[in-house]
Amino acid sequence: MNVSLTRKLEKFIHEKVASGLYHSASEVIREGLRRLREEEVIKNLKLKNLRHDISIGLKQSRRGDLELYSIKGIKKSGKAILKQK
Repeated sequence: MNVSLTRKLEKFIHEKVASGLYHSASEVIREGLRRLREEEVIKNLKLKNLRHDISIGLKQSRRGDLELYSIKGIKKSGKAILKQK
């Protein structure tokens, strides 16, 4: 597999190897790919949780389990919380 990198990325990789944290450019690339995969897993989990929460909210809405809030009320609550800190 061949990969083309910008000069900035090449320089970054060489700096990481020179720092002693990695033994080779391949290690730096593998670490970057591992982190990218982890970020993707976390993003997908957050999205799954968000969809679950939205589903709960929609079910509550259909049942009429709602509380109405005004912008003024939300701001007032927020200011009260900030004052307590």
